[in-house]
Amino acid sequence: MRPLTNIYVFGCVFTFMLCNNIQPTVENEFIANYSSSLLTNVPKTIPVHTHVLDLSHNRITGLSVSEFIYLSDLQVLNLSHNLITEFDFNVLIFNEDLEYLDLSHNNILKVYCQTLVYLRHLDLSFNKFSMLPICQEFGNMFHLKYLGLSATVVQKSDFRYIIHLQLCTVLLTLEDFSLYEPQSLTTLNTRSLHIVFAANQNFSFALLYDGMSTAEDLKIVNLRYNSSYKDFPSPPLTLLKKIKTTALMLDTVDLQWAIILQIFLLIWYSPVEHLTVKNLTFWGPLGVMNEYEFLPFFGSLEQLLSLDNSMTALTLEHVRNKVYYFNQEILYRQFSEMNIASLTIYDAYMPHMLCPNRTSSFQHLNFSHNVLTDELFQNCGTLTNLKLLILQRNKFETLSKVSSMTSHMRSLQYLDMSSNLLSHDGADMQCQWTESLAELDLSSNLLSDSVFECLPVNIQKLDLRQNQITSVPRGMAELKSLKELNLASNRLADLPVCSGFTSLEFLNVEMNLILTPPAGFFQSCPRVRELQAGHNPFKCSCELQDFIRMERQSGGKLFGWPAAYVCEYPQELRGRQLKDFHLSELACSTTLLLVTALGLTLVLVAAVAFLCISLDVPWYVRMTWRWTQTKRRARHNRPAEQAAALQFHAFISYSERDSLWVKNELMPNLEKGEGCVQLCQHERNFVPGRSIVENIINCIEKSYKSIFVLSPNFVQSEWCHYELYFAHHKLFSENSNSLILILLEPIPPYVIPARYHKLKALMAKRTYLEWPKERSKRPLFWANLRAAVSINLPISFEANDEQSDVTSTSSVGQYVNDLSVLH
Repeated sequence: MRPLTNIYVFGCVFTFMLCNNIQPTVENEFIANYSSSLLTNVPKTIPVHTHVLDLSHNRITGLSVSEFIYLSDLQVLNLSHNLITEFDFNVLIFNEDLEYLDLSHNNILKVYCQTLVYLRHLDLSFNKFSMLPICQEFGNMFHLKYLGLSATVVQKSDFRYIIHLQLCTVLLTLEDFSLYEPQSLTTLNTRSLHIVFAANQNFSFALLYDGMSTAEDLKIVNLRYNSSYKDFPSPPLTLLKKIKTTALMLDTVDLQWAIILQIFLLIWYSPVEHLTVKNLTFWGPLGVMNEYEFLPFFGSLEQLLSLDNSMTALTLEHVRNKVYYFNQEILYRQFSEMNIASLTIYDAYMPHMLCPNRTSSFQHLNFSHNVLTDELFQNCGTLTNLKLLILQRNKFETLSKVSSMTSHMRSLQYLDMSSNLLSHDGADMQCQWTESLAELDLSSNLLSDSVFECLPVNIQKLDLRQNQITSVPRGMAELKSLKELNLASNRLADLPVCSGFTSLEFLNVEMNLILTPPAGFFQSCPRVRELQAGHNPFKCSCELQDFIRMERQSGGKLFGWPAAYVCEYPQELRGRQLKDFHLSELACSTTLLLVTALGLTLVLVAAVAFLCISLDVPWYVRMTWRWTQTKRRARHNRPAEQAAALQFHAFISYSERDSLWVKNELMPNLEKGEGCVQLCQHERNFVPGRSIVENIINCIEKSYKSIFVLSPNFVQSEWCHYELYFAHHKLFSENSNSLILILLEPIPPYVIPARYHKLKALMAKRTYLEWPKERSKRPLFWANLRAAVSINLPISFEANDEQSDVTSTSSVGQYVNDLSVLH
């Protein structure tokens, strides 16, 4: 079983229900479709609760009660297009709810009847019956509305059992038709009659006459007559009083012009109001009729058309002419002078139509799919009652001439000029549209932006689909009455503005070249209730964010959202729906981005400044610069052979406030006695004329060790910080272990400034000597300190030490005083 989603899939076979607007009482989930399954028998797996069963287009040859007895809920059964040769209605005797039964297009020769009380639709057409298969039991099917029959012989007595039934539609197929008893059809009581003749045989004029006397709505298919038109019987005048048909359709007509004329004469005098002729082919007695042979027929037709009649609408579709060498203007004149409200000549290769000589009654004209040109109805002032004009698919080229054509049609409301070759050049003649025109279809032409120079001022609905419009020029068109504008499938790069369309309510710009629609469209077009802008190559960028936001605020005004709105660019976003595209506000707002960047920059600058101030970075930079400059001058000013060698065991760095301890304790204990130590002390060893920084660097480099006397006074000294920095720099640059820390007094952590982070790091990582308060421990202190600085200095420096001390002491008095102030 294959469940369908909609019961109306069988709508084409439920036409019988149109009479009383009957709807099948079935549920969608109770539909079983086995059509086109190559079945030879009814399946045994049909669900027992099936309401609709489709077994059409299979190879079933026979049926039995056992195959349907369990389908007690069956209401619709389609067995069309099978190979059934006999049918017994008793097969369905237990299917009491059956309403629809289709047995058409089989090979049935005989039926065995049984009354199916609730049957509404019974189709036995397109079978092999020789006589009409109407049983007496059919007379008891009082709900029957649609009846399809087939036969080769039709007699009046065949309908005697159903003359009391109120039928809606009767279909009669007459393949291999051989005999018809006149007035047989008139016994039927039906509103609609559909007769199908065989495609390769002559139709019966008597059936046509009786059909028109039987049903209000008559359709006849395959009207062919290959014999001479002189043998064709003329209709009796008494027949006109019996005709009931008001709507007549003749489909697939292939007749001589003389026979068509006789049929037309009958129809013209009859009560027929709507005549439709489809697939019409007319020809002469031998395939060719000259103008002189044609004239008598047109003369009769002209006389006929001048009379009052009931006909209001004539439709001719797919007309083919096999008659050559006659003046077609005669034919056009007959059509133009017809006294009817609606005329349709569709697909007839018609190149022209004449303007009526007098005020015409035409209200609707449809000349689609022909070869009409710009010359149609030029300077024609007799179509003043015309309301609708359809000229689709012709050869019109100039829009200004089309406007001139309508200028005298003061009642024209709708004009369809779609699928032509229309264009408009600004140099063309001035456009003169009728003021009554409200709807205009100019789709599928060659129109460009200049079309807005040539539009009816009072137009309300305008269709410009599939043209070559790239933009809607501002100020070119003032269409204050325009409510609907269709610009789909053009070359628009942006949405049009509504300055010239103040009443616009519906706008279609689908399938254009719009990348980023403006977000303020609904603000500039406040009366627009629906915008169709899907299927454009949207560029998903920041500019599109506002358009997406506009959709959320529009309250459903964007038609087709979200399926029709998909990213085309960039490549990595192609196929993503706009509703799923998001960018942050920061990425899309230049102002916000600049403010954020500026804020971050200020924060970063402030953070760097704070760190620099907290860690005294400028000081370290300055000291590094001085160190570099000093080293550079040293290399520049002294030859390579005079490179510095070790002259001292240690350089002493201390605060001036701790100088008494250094002079009274440190220096005497290290410089005197066995293994005396050569100390570098600023008061005696700094060279006059050099900068303090240069002297500090030279002393540190000429000393084996650097001794730092740590105390609260030390951390308050600027120059002690210099000396510690340069010594620490030597520690890392030369990979030496040259620092000796002496903790003279305990230093609380909060006393050490933040810039002394190196001192904090050294005290945390390196072992330092602590000055003992007990005198008994001091010899060990001095022994450890002496051992830490013990090294053999070059002899030359030791020999000259005494002389150097004298010279230094006498020459740097004032220099030392300046340094003492800093310490």
